[in-house]
Amino acid sequence: MKLKKGDQVLVVAGKDKGKRGTVRLIDAEKNRVVVEGVNVVKKHQKPRPGVRQSGIVDQENPLDASNVMLFCPRCNAPTRVGARRDAAGHKERYCHRCNESVERT
Repeated sequence: MKLKKGDQVLVVAGKDKGKRGTVRLIDAEKNRVVVEGVNVVKKHQKPRPGVRQSGIVDQENPLDASNVMLFCPRCNAPTRVGARRDAAGHKERYCHRCNESVERT
């Protein structure tokens, strides 16, 4: 999986198609990602004494990683991501559109 926590992504499939958000959590084993403000569902919550109240809460559910695309900050568009080595020999991710590195600084 070529996504990292904190990446800006665009949802390209599903009920929230077209929404942008930040990756909050990644489950590489199941190939799922949790994106902030996307795929929000209502959950009925049972009370726990001293911990939480009962009620209906909003919860972000995971999406399949294939339903999101990385949003390149340089070309300002959703893009596929490649992997390569830089001049110093370190691995970096790059945008297939503009061929620039997409590593966060």
